Amino acid sequence: MTGPSRDVTDAGPREHTTVVLAKRGSWLGRVAAILVAVVALAVLALVLAAVHLLPQLRNPFAETTTDRSQPVVLKSISQLSRYEAASGSFEVVVDLQSHSFLPSFIEGNDTLFVGQGSDIAYVDFSQLKGQAISVSANRTAVTVKLPKAQLEPAVLNVHQSYVYAQQEGLANRIGNFFSGNPNNEQKVYEAAQTKIQNAAQSSQLVPDAQKNTQAMLTSMLKSLGFQQVTVTFGS
Repeated sequence: MTGPSRDVTDAGPREHTTVVLAKRGSWLGRVAAILVAVVALAVLALVLAAVHLLPQLRNPFAETTTDRSQPVVLKSISQLSRYEAASGSFEVVVDLQSHSFLPSFIEGNDTLFVGQGSDIAYVDFSQLKGQAISVSANRTAVTVKLPKAQLEPAVLNVHQSYVYAQQEGLANRIGNFFSGNPNNEQKVYEAAQTKIQNAAQSSQLVPDAQKNTQAMLTSMLKSLGFQQVTVTFGS
């Protein structure tokens, strides 16, 4: 009685183990087949894209930028009655330092900034009235009285300007980390723009603008038949 009972007991677990292995092997085979099919499709898609039979694949992790700005609003329109006679490009190096009673390595900011900018000299024609232009009796000579050339406010080109070197104290670095500290950048930009404006005022822009305006008017008026053209610039 003991022998047969052991055979029956042993037979049961063997049959059950065989069934489980068969199911597990079948499941693994299906997964492997699916993976092989996915890899094959991916390789096929890459090959077709390489030979331009499919559209180029895009990087799913690529960063996209969305412009959510509001529409531009036209606030005013100005009538321009002037002749822009000369322009100049300038480069300035700004060495801006800010310190307190603390040591510079604790609190302080030294910025070396290279600014690129431009300025324009123009002559205002809007004030030309009847008395500003006088013609001789025989209509061979003409005199034009113009105001003196002026300078536009200097414009700083922020795309071509850059910070060459900068040293900041520990407290400044911590503050910039949390706030960005845009005030320092604004100070550097304003200093560079002011220096460019001063350089334009001491340059030859205004005299060159008046010289170019005189040449332009002389050529134009002589083409109208005047033999003698006189152009003067007031204060």
